[in-house]
Amino acid sequence: MVRGVKLLERMRANPRDWRIEDVETLCAAFGLELHGPPGGSHYGIKHDSQVLRLTIPFRRPIKAVYVRQLVRYVDAVRAAREEQT
Repeated sequence: MVRGVKLLERMRANPRDWRIEDVETLCAAFGLELHGPPGGSHYGIKHDSQVLRLTIPFRRPIKAVYVRQLVRYVDAVRAAREEQT
């Protein structure tokens, strides 16, 4: 989890030039489900605590707007976990 937190903070500080492998690492660290594109060009991200799903395109590098959305999504998941405890 510590590695995931550090990666999240680096993404928050600089949302440019990230790759899908970094997104996979972040999702694994925070328990998010990442669904690869079955013939498509976008990855889907979801978590049981969230109603909405997040979609991120596979293009490299991933645009900053999608990284910012991912950071907000992870923050929402973390907040939902803290509310449960």
